[in-house]
Amino acid sequence: MIHLKSRQEIEILRESNLIVHEVLTKLKSMCQPGITTLELDRVAEDMTLKYRGRPAFKGYHGFPATLCTSINEEVVHGIPSKRVLREGDILSIDYGICYRDYYGDAAVTVPIGKISEDLEFLLKTTQECLMLGIQQAVPGNHLADISAAIQTHAEIQGFSLVKEFSGHGVGRSLHEEPVVLNYVANGRGIQLKPGLVLAIEPMVNQGADKVFVLKDGWTVVTKDKKCSAHFEHSVAITDDGPLILSLPE
Repeated sequence: MIHLKSRQEIEILRESNLIVHEVLTKLKSMCQPGITTLELDRVAEDMTLKYRGRPAFKGYHGFPATLCTSINEEVVHGIPSKRVLREGDILSIDYGICYRDYYGDAAVTVPIGKISEDLEFLLKTTQECLMLGIQQAVPGNHLADISAAIQTHAEIQGFSLVKEFSGHGVGRSLHEEPVVLNYVANGRGIQLKPGLVLAIEPMVNQGADKVFVLKDGWTVVTKDKKCSAHFEHSVAITDDGPLILSLPE
């Protein structure tokens, strides 16, 4: 069931997502060669508790950490560890918080030191896919308009989109209806209405779209071992257009 949020609910979701922005901003500043993803996870959890929130991912279906940290060919759901980040890596950080009973959720992919031009282009394109998708999040459009904008741009640039994982509604639950595909499937999907809040999150691969899950039961990697990037914002659909909740005005 799809729940349209009231203005008051959107204000709380805004507060929750601005905390997400603050935490991700801090983590991005720490992403240098030599740091471990476990260190980043500890900082994220400390900040979450400082804001009197609860880590959204930790314990969710048994996930063991506050962050999802996915390096290079890891697409999503990587588990923080003592693995040291190295010059030339890319790191996708997905972070969520439950604050005042509402969820904030966003993701970024960060270069570690100097990265190759190919990877710079992957990150740039993925972020552009996200923003083009968000531009379509207006009343009267359909879910497929978001999907088409993301897919068209990624494929024009020579990349592929992960199809097994997608965006979603967000509110009192971390994952709500509807599913927000990053590619066009059958039909146009639901019509977008004011009060709908979506987590839009393209996952773009350098190579083919095929992925699989490692033996840890969580970490998703590209089958061809080529790199993947992931950017996400939580977005409220309003009469005035899309409101990106996880970005300051």
